[in-house]
Amino acid sequence: MAPEPSMAPMILTTVVASTRPGRVGRSVADWFTTRAAECDEFESHTVDLRELALPFLDEPHPPALRQYTKSHTRAWSRIVEASDAFVFVTPEYNGSFPAPLKNAWDYLVVEWQHKPAAFVGYGGVSAGTRAVQMGKQVVANLRMLPIGPTVSVPFVGELVEEGAFRPGKIHEVAAEQMLDELVRTARVMRRLRNGTY
Repeated sequence: MAPEPSMAPMILTTVVASTRPGRVGRSVADWFTTRAAECDEFESHTVDLRELALPFLDEPHPPALRQYTKSHTRAWSRIVEASDAFVFVTPEYNGSFPAPLKNAWDYLVVEWQHKPAAFVGYGGVSAGTRAVQMGKQVVANLRMLPIGPTVSVPFVGELVEEGAFRPGKIHEVAAEQMLDELVRTARVMRRLRNGTY
């Protein structure tokens, strides 16, 4: 799809949820970010929660007030505020998503609102399915719009070679479908946020 006339490309932020040593999530996210960069409608960026290194929520005021006292909160707020859409790349830990991802969500409220959210789930036989299902509930509570299409990667270890994720055709097709839906919803929701829709 061609970008709309006189409108700047939207910012798509891919968030790496896993912070543990030995993770494969960064390689999956790098593949997706590269794939998303081929979409003319988006500027594609990656945020790695391990590099972001948010401490366990340490703000004294409720995040809805946006009375931030910490520099790391203000930096995270600027990233989320500037983004038009999100993709969360997550494994499944004990039937849910990793704690650092929930912590990152909980830091903010207003900045997430009226933006589409998509998921790339990976893992063993479950491919992170329950993490994605539970994640969609959380982002919906933040007044984001979780879209239907997802990318599911079962047995992810078999697709990582020398630290790089090697997707199959099924993953490429799923990524294309997800990006198409993100473009449509992000375009409409940007108008909603700007009061032009």
